[in-house]
Order: sequence, then C-alpha cells, then structure tokens
Amino acid sequence: MNLSNLLRSITDWIRKQLELRLVTNRIVVNQKNFTNIFSNTLDSAKEYFIDGIINIDGFSTSIEVPSSGLVLKGFSFDNSQIICTDNSYTLFTSPIGGSGNLLMHNFAVDISGTSSKVFDLVSDTGNEAVEIHDVNFNDCTSLGTLDNYRQGLETGNGRFGGTPDLTLKGVWNGYRVSTSIVRSLDNSMTPALFVAGTGFTIDSRFLTDINCDLGNTAPFADFTPSNFTNSSSFRLFDTVITRSGALDPTDATILPNITNADTESYFKNNEGIENTFVGGQLTITSTATTTVSASSTYYDILGTWGTSDLEHFDEPSNGQLRHLGNTPRQYQLIAILSLDGTANDVLKVNVRKYDSSSASFSDEYQLERKINNLAGSRDIAAFTIITNVTLDENDYIILQVSNETAARDIVAEVDSYFIIKER
Repeated sequence: MNLSNLLRSITDWIRKQLELRLVTNRIVVNQKNFTNIFSNTLDSAKEYFIDGIINIDGFSTSIEVPSSGLVLKGFSFDNSQIICTDNSYTLFTSPIGGSGNLLMHNFAVDISGTSSKVFDLVSDTGNEAVEIHDVNFNDCTSLGTLDNYRQGLETGNGRFGGTPDLTLKGVWNGYRVSTSIVRSLDNSMTPALFVAGTGFTIDSRFLTDINCDLGNTAPFADFTPSNFTNSSSFRLFDTVITRSGALDPTDATILPNITNADTESYFKNNEGIENTFVGGQLTITSTATTTVSASSTYYDILGTWGTSDLEHFDEPSNGQLRHLGNTPRQYQLIAILSLDGTANDVLKVNVRKYDSSSASFSDEYQLERKINNLAGSRDIAAFTIITNVTLDENDYIILQVSNETAARDIVAEVDSYFIIKER
C-alpha cells in the first residue's frame, strides 16, 4: 500500500469513528417515540434531536431537565417543532433540587393552550446557563419562568404571535438577547415581554439589540433600577422597539419603571426609545463675587450654578458635577466662561477633580488669560476649555480661578457654563 492510500485509509477510519460517536451520542425524537422517551429519565450525555413536527397534545408529562443538564437540537425551526395546544401544560420543568444547563438549537416551540407555558425551571446550583439559539416561539401563551440561573443567552430567536412573556427570577450574572425578533403579538398581552420576578437581580448586565414590535399595551420590560446591582448594566444597543408598528421614543409604557437617564440604564443607538447621553451641564444663572484674598491662589468660582441634562451625574453642592456611575469612565469637559474683573489682571482657571476612592483633590487642567480692557465698565477674560477627564463613581469636578496679578475679586457672568460628556 502506497503512502497516499494509507493516508486515505486512516482518514476514512477517523471519519467513521467520528460518525459512530455522533450516532452513539444522539437520540432521534419523532412523533412515534416522543412519549416513550420523555416519560423517562433523560440522559444528559446525549443530544436529543427533534426529527419532524411533533404534536404532543395529550402528553400530560413535562420534559424534566435533569440536574446534569439537557441538550435539544433540530434541523431548523421550520422542519423541527414541538406543538401542544393543551391547557395548563408546561413543557420544561425541574426535578426537586433544580436543573442543570438547558441548551436548545434549531427548532420551534408552540405551546398555546390556556394557562400553558414553555418553562418552569430553577437552577440546580445557581451556576447553570440557559442558551437558546435559532429557536422560534410561535403563538406561545407564555414562555414561563427561569429562576436563579447564572446566565441566559438567546441568539437568532423569534417570538411570533401569542403572549410570550418571560419571567426572570432570582440572582443572575447576566442575560443577553442578540439578533432576535418579536412580531405579531396578541394585542391582549398585558405582561411585559421580560418580567422581573421575585428577587430578580442582574450582577453584570442585561444586554440586547432586539428588533421588537409590541402590541397595544404590553411593555418591553418591567425592570426597575433595583433589579441591577451596577450602573450602566441595563444595556439596550441598536434596538428597534415599536408599538403596533409605530416608533414613539416618548412612549413611557415601553419601559414603565426605569428610564434612559437612570444610572442603571445605558441605551445607545436605539430607535423607538430614548437613548442615554451620559454627562451634564452646570450654568451660572445668577452672579456672585468670588472673593480673592491672595494672589496666585485658587478659589472656587462662585455664583448660582443651575443644572441641565444630568444623566448619571448630579450636583451634590453648588458648582460640583459628580459622576454617579462606574462606567463609562472617560469624559470630555467643555467650559465657556466670561470672568469679570480688573482690566489687565491675569486670571487662571483650574479644573479641579475630587477622587472619591482616595478622598483627595487633583488639578486636572489650567488655562491662563488676561482681562481685556474694554470700553465701559465691563472688563472680562474669556475662557474656552476643552480637556479630557477620567471620573469613577462619586468623583466630581469643580472649577476654580486665581488672580495671578493681585488680590482682586472676580465675578463669573451669567450663562458661563461647563459640560461633561462621554468621550
């Protein structure tokens, strides 16, 4: 046997072994054997393959997801389906103690009976995952409840028709829905598409780029800020959310219990909801004299600083702009100031940062200008400042001024302002 034939023989043998292993680890499920297979304890080492469109009306037993997990696959959501129209039926349940990982790929589910649902699952240890890929939920009465899983991942899924609310309970690290679509929901649907169940918290993030058309009344999610442990962890990126086909970013019923401006929210490049623009502005609304007791010494710029467009920021004390979140951290500061004083005096403005973690101040940026000798009594120095700053949680910025020439007072004019915005 020459070398070429030997290599071919080895390759054929390896392929046959792989095929044998695949067949050994796959259990094909069809209309005839469904009841027999799923009425018994399932083998977590096997892959259960949905072969065809299987109607399980009258199958009163749920599919119990073992503590060691379950894998279900199919050809596609057109050619592999599980359908049940029975009332008060639940497709997936947990044994006493809880279930392991549930992995679903390439099939469709239609559980449409009155008071029926797809899931009633609780995690065995709190360290399990639910991953659902290329699965359509058609005309489902409810997707049911997932409780205390470590994480959930949906990719390429569809929710079409019915009232497919999904309740998340317990403590989760994260939940992600990517490249998924929602269409043709029943207009009678009142629960949210994503429901915050008992004790629901997200330690990392809930993230989606979903394309979703809601019915007349159902919210997208009924989450509240208290469901999120960290700032910027409710993340809607590149989503399209409509109600009955119409875009209305002012529709507060889409997210009734949380807003784009809440510290826990981080909404970017979306259509149909308001986006988050992290930052804020302070503006002098009435003047006050900044008393300069010594030259070349910084003093906080006084006056009444009014707030506007605060998102993830607040003003804990007059003239302070404080970051309330922990992400993002990189910001740009823009200041436009008109400072009135004595002609030809040299003024210097200082951007001063308070670091909450070290309870200390640092000088971030300084700019020097001379007060112009103008006609009349108004002599001003005009400052335009653009600089970058890094702000962690509870860090804040305040502006200061010094008179480098003499101990002479300064007044910041009305409409002087500074802005902090995300880079």
